[in-house]
Amino acid sequence: MNSLLVGSDDSRQSVQILLKMANRHGLITGSTGTGKTITLQTLTEQLSLAGVPVILSDVKGDLSGLAANGKDHPKIKERVDFNQIDDFSFQKFPVCFWDIYGEKGLPLRTTVSEMGSLLLARILDLNDIQTDVLNIVFKYSDDNGLLLIDLKDLKALLTEMTEKADDIQLEYGNVSKSTVGAIVRRLVALESAGGDHFFGEPALDINHLLQNDFSGQGLIHIIDAQKLMLDKRLYSSFLMWILSELFENLPEVGDPEKPKLVFFFDEAHLLFDDAPKYLVEKMETVIRLIRSKGVGIYFISQSPADIPVNILSQLGNKIQHGLRASSEADRKMIKGVAQNYPSAKGYNVEEAILSLGIGESLVSPLSEKGAPEDVKKVLNIPPRSQMGPLPEEVRNSLMAQNPLKAIYSQSIDRESAFEVLKKRRLSQAQTPSAKAEKKDPVRRPSNRQTPTEAFIKSMLRSLGTSLGRQIIRGILGSIKK
Repeated sequence: MNSLLVGSDDSRQSVQILLKMANRHGLITGSTGTGKTITLQTLTEQLSLAGVPVILSDVKGDLSGLAANGKDHPKIKERVDFNQIDDFSFQKFPVCFWDIYGEKGLPLRTTVSEMGSLLLARILDLNDIQTDVLNIVFKYSDDNGLLLIDLKDLKALLTEMTEKADDIQLEYGNVSKSTVGAIVRRLVALESAGGDHFFGEPALDINHLLQNDFSGQGLIHIIDAQKLMLDKRLYSSFLMWILSELFENLPEVGDPEKPKLVFFFDEAHLLFDDAPKYLVEKMETVIRLIRSKGVGIYFISQSPADIPVNILSQLGNKIQHGLRASSEADRKMIKGVAQNYPSAKGYNVEEAILSLGIGESLVSPLSEKGAPEDVKKVLNIPPRSQMGPLPEEVRNSLMAQNPLKAIYSQSIDRESAFEVLKKRRLSQAQTPSAKAEKKDPVRRPSNRQTPTEAFIKSMLRSLGTSLGRQIIRGILGSIKK
């Protein structure tokens, strides 16, 4: 297999996405109910058959049907015949279910340190001043070898820094109690909403997303996002985090014959809604460079207008399902959408978008040379797997059989900032000299540092932490160890 069949045009000529161009990213758009999910499903099936692992965010629960055989239907037979698919047969695909909350899949975790300050600030909806303080907290934790694994580590460190605010100000800048208090309140709210499930260990090993099954088919990783979607900032930041981890950890591979991994972002507009400019710019950089690591990124949304222009320009393979115009504003929007598609002379893309039926689309793939081909109207192929969600008992059975369950099912709470700072407090409380200092404050030496002492101390810490390791923050604020 060297291409992904999307469908056939009116002359029954097949329209395909070349597998070697699948890492040049893509876009699937259209109104609700026009067939975007089925297109996503058929592309995923073909990628898996080609030995390419896939990551999906499942916001409605429908994509779990990939793990079961499809069922015969006259409409399916009609589409199989129209697209002249000789080897069509119903089949199921290898699926791994993930869920931040651990309810409908393997628990999906990362550490606070790996998430990074930029994405965490977005989750917490911090303002600029609060974000700056959070940056200081992360820098302080790095310099002092204090691991931030879960939210209790972060809260313990915020308390520590508040108590030492005068000393910290000389070296890192002002950390006001009111700002720290505001951050803590946001952390408490995140915990109350269940967001603390995401932070902990064992953290996700990116290599587990790059596996094939015993037959060589690419493993399909379905991230259940039905509950996660209730917190749209957590949803978008979580997907950004996975993308940044892939970018930071995967080696350069140039232009492979097929992708190492394809990532489908459903409800893609949530990635960019209200996102600060600096975060969108970093996302743009990641998307531009990650294709050389063999990763294809596909955004699914209602309109190309949901995607920032600089990112939209990097999406080579485009599939447009129908849009509906109920107002002049809709007409204007569709006219703008039509301009994103190259078309043959005399072909009216705008009218074609308005006339598309369910399961029809306009497709503009990349050619062998990487140039966009003229847009073509196609009748999309049907899926081989089940359309719609799996029965709960089947899903639970597959989850129980997953070999990764032994790795991720039980959480681990190793020594980190919370435990280290707790021990330090107990030790100081039990030290006689500490008690003497409390009784005679006149003899207590000053904790204040001169600017020179602070600079030297900072330099020493940057050369080596108490954990004997180097920490380098990545492009989205995650760390590489």
